[in-house]
Amino acid sequence: MSFIRVALLASASLCTTMAYAEQIPVPSTEVVEGGQIIVTGRAQRLYRTETTTVGKSAQDPLDIPQALQVINKDLFADQGARDATDIYRNISGVSFFSYAGVTFRGFRQDQSFYDGMRGNPFIGFSVPQLFNIERVEVLKGPAGLFFGPGSPGGIINYVSKVPDTKTAMRLVATGGNYDRRGISAEATGPIDSDGIVTYRLGGFYEAMNPYRLNTKNVSLIGDGGVAIRTNEGGKLTLQATVYHNDLQANRLRGVLTDNAGNFLTDIRWNANEPTDFLHLKSQAYQARYATAIGDAVTFDAGVRYFKATETQQYHEPRGFVAGSTDLVAREFRDQIRDVDGLSFSANLTARLDLLGMEHKVQAGADWYDETSVLNSRILRAGVTPLSLSNPVYTNSARDAARAALLPFTVTDTRTKRKGAYLQDQISLTERVILVGGVRYDKFEDGVVGNRFYTDDDVTFRTGAIFKPRKDVSVYVSWSQSFEPQSASSQTVDAGGPFAPVTGDQFEGGVKTDLFDGRLQANFAAYRIVRKNILQADPTLPPVNGQDQLRPIGEVTSKGFEVDLSTDITANWVALVNYGYNDTKITGTIAGQAITNAVGDRFANAPKHKLGFWTRYQVPAIDAAFAVGGEYVSRRVSLSGQGVKPYTIFDASITKGLGFAELMLRVDNIFDKVYAASGFSAQSGHFPGEPRTFLAELRFSF
Repeated sequence: MSFIRVALLASASLCTTMAYAEQIPVPSTEVVEGGQIIVTGRAQRLYRTETTTVGKSAQDPLDIPQALQVINKDLFADQGARDATDIYRNISGVSFFSYAGVTFRGFRQDQSFYDGMRGNPFIGFSVPQLFNIERVEVLKGPAGLFFGPGSPGGIINYVSKVPDTKTAMRLVATGGNYDRRGISAEATGPIDSDGIVTYRLGGFYEAMNPYRLNTKNVSLIGDGGVAIRTNEGGKLTLQATVYHNDLQANRLRGVLTDNAGNFLTDIRWNANEPTDFLHLKSQAYQARYATAIGDAVTFDAGVRYFKATETQQYHEPRGFVAGSTDLVAREFRDQIRDVDGLSFSANLTARLDLLGMEHKVQAGADWYDETSVLNSRILRAGVTPLSLSNPVYTNSARDAARAALLPFTVTDTRTKRKGAYLQDQISLTERVILVGGVRYDKFEDGVVGNRFYTDDDVTFRTGAIFKPRKDVSVYVSWSQSFEPQSASSQTVDAGGPFAPVTGDQFEGGVKTDLFDGRLQANFAAYRIVRKNILQADPTLPPVNGQDQLRPIGEVTSKGFEVDLSTDITANWVALVNYGYNDTKITGTIAGQAITNAVGDRFANAPKHKLGFWTRYQVPAIDAAFAVGGEYVSRRVSLSGQGVKPYTIFDASITKGLGFAELMLRVDNIFDKVYAASGFSAQSGHFPGEPRTFLAELRFSF
């Protein structure tokens, strides 16, 4: 806590010394790995980033034969985004599932990377925050070559804000309905006169009483960093971030619905008592070094360590009491989750000419070691049911006192990952590029007290790009991913060990960067096949009481996505994204289900998802007006209940005041009642937020 207070107060004092400085619209600068500097004007090219590091090296998206998107801090600011759930509507093929989890091209996925490394400090049921994030990079489809084991839907990489050589300060005061109030401050710049050492210091505080009964949220972030120019073209960056989330009457479940997806009571209903809570305390520390070696070689290496503790006491809904249509049965859970992880990565990129062709050769390796300990005790007997129509809560914490008499069940899980990759990108001509890469991974998973499982796998990625002109890229690619089977399924009695679940994707598309970047339109079509999903084989007798498993399950996901980012005029910018997805079970044992599937459909996987955001600025009055919206088609929950389609709209006004900037925003303008996603019949659907108002007063200088 002391670090957070110091960061916040120090940054605020630096900012307020110039609180009445006149704001001047100037181009923003962005430094990416490899030392490349990108200058982006505020009026045009507002939400675009011309370089991404999602492929482990700074690269033009047109030269990557796979769909990707980059969401930058300008869009965060204009949309008032606070956490990851606020930006999903901007990403085609991605929709909300639960907490930090998403549906990604039809598959459930909850992995996140930070600056290309594993080590997500938002464990369990907390959602990544965006205060200290420069941009979010999304690589769609299997990403095994660069990131190792993971879902075939894609990966999300959070790129941290880093110290800048230019002095800049920012102070933001926040207010809104539901008693929302907050303040944040950031400062960056050189420490010495030559700019060899630079710093960044930031602090964030926000509190509110959300619409669900009994809830209260407090979030604090302290973030600091120092960058040291070690040599010409080389930089060492040291960063430390502390997070503290205090969520009362949380962790939230949903609200019960009927089979058609209609809520059975007010969406404010909450199974949690006022004394329930979720506390997250976490820290992340990392060091990254990047340098250019001559004109043709770049090298970077990073190490990241995080430690997080999530403590929660909450009432879990268990469906209706037998014979009742109003009383919801509950159990009380007391859990402490401790997770720590250490990650290391290194990447080398070299450009060279061989046989008259330019080669961009990339090689790298990464290593990760994680310990996750869950202490859990569950009180099932004697927990008072809660009425849907007239919930009566208590502040006695009686269930917590009774649960304290129970012993904890301890589950100590260990995860180890290490891998290395090699990729060659060959420019046959100025218009034709070939890409080929291979990666080897070895992993070890297990629960202390049980058998540990070790295995390895090889993944490939190939692609071809044709550029009929320098600002148009037509591509095809094949990429792979894999996921280790759960350690509990690898026992000899169950028929194990088993090879990992695999994912193979064929993708083709077109990317454009027309009219000097003022129009970026992308199209991608894909087909993903996921195999080796374990299922019980009813033709074989159990061994020592365990069903015999076989890697029989198969799922096929196919669809297409369209992304458009354009400056309609010098003052009018628009973003539009659309995704179509059809994910079905294509191989299974009759009568058996596959995880997250209902029949032949997958939970919370919409066939259609549309999002848009458009912003028009009026220089004469120093104001900008924006409106956005999202449409998500019908889905099913994990229990097969319908999840209704919805359409919501948002709007904002940003007004320059000379000494500051004021942003007014309203979400869900028409106060639509809808389900953001479905979960189970016992715990209901997750309701979307009702109409909310947000005001920000921003001082930047």
